[in-house]
Amino acid sequence: MNAAVRGFEAIGRRSAGFFDQVGYGSTLLAASIYWLLVGWRRRQPVRIRMIFHEMQQIGVAALPIATLLSGTIGLMLAIQSLYSLGLFGAEAYAYIGIALSVAREFSPLIMAILVAGRSGSAIAARLATMTINQEVDALQVMGINPVRYLVSPVVVALALMLPCLAMWANLVSEFTAGFYVSAALNSSFGAFVNDSLTVLKTGDIWHGIGKATLFGVLIALVAVVNGSTVSGGAEGVGKVTTLSVVQSICMIVVADMLFAYIATR
Repeated sequence: MNAAVRGFEAIGRRSAGFFDQVGYGSTLLAASIYWLLVGWRRRQPVRIRMIFHEMQQIGVAALPIATLLSGTIGLMLAIQSLYSLGLFGAEAYAYIGIALSVAREFSPLIMAILVAGRSGSAIAARLATMTINQEVDALQVMGINPVRYLVSPVVVALALMLPCLAMWANLVSEFTAGFYVSAALNSSFGAFVNDSLTVLKTGDIWHGIGKATLFGVLIALVAVVNGSTVSGGAEGVGKVTTLSVVQSICMIVVADMLFAYIATR
């Protein structure tokens, strides 16, 4: 009986902690938007230089690994599509699944997971270190709002750069998949591109861009929430960094499922 009670207590504490983090993250998002809109009126604008610095670190610096992953995903989809459709003698229609899967699902999802592991962890570790070293408190003493200075640039940079990475992934994945399919079917690369463009609609592209924007905001909020609630010194920094990546990936997958369900109703 006592074990059952303790189990329910643990579930209750974890549930309360989850909703507490959700509320805290929502507050940070609202505060970030507030400082973006009215910060200049209070003589504390969100610095464009800091936004561009975050964009360079999150997006431009990630292009090599993003290109490698996108090309690999395109080849994987081409191989699997030709194999699956080959069972029914329909290899010529492989471009349909490749084009839609890349634009609507794989590009935003893979880029979000990449950014969560690469940049989300770095943001969480940076904020956790600043929190432990009381640098965030020092900003408040100097009259600098920490949300405006630390959170808003990260949210804006991730919301802008993740869709850009997703669009780049679309191009690279389609390019590599097209070369493989055209070589396997002894057809022209131009025919693959033309067929893919006839299948893809503007709504499919915006579907992927919308997902990527949502994923970027989620990654930023998860990293900031974990980084700002750190405790326990250096060991705590490692824990929140790992937790930030795990939570980001879980939220990305769940949000992807919900987004796809709602958008296809």
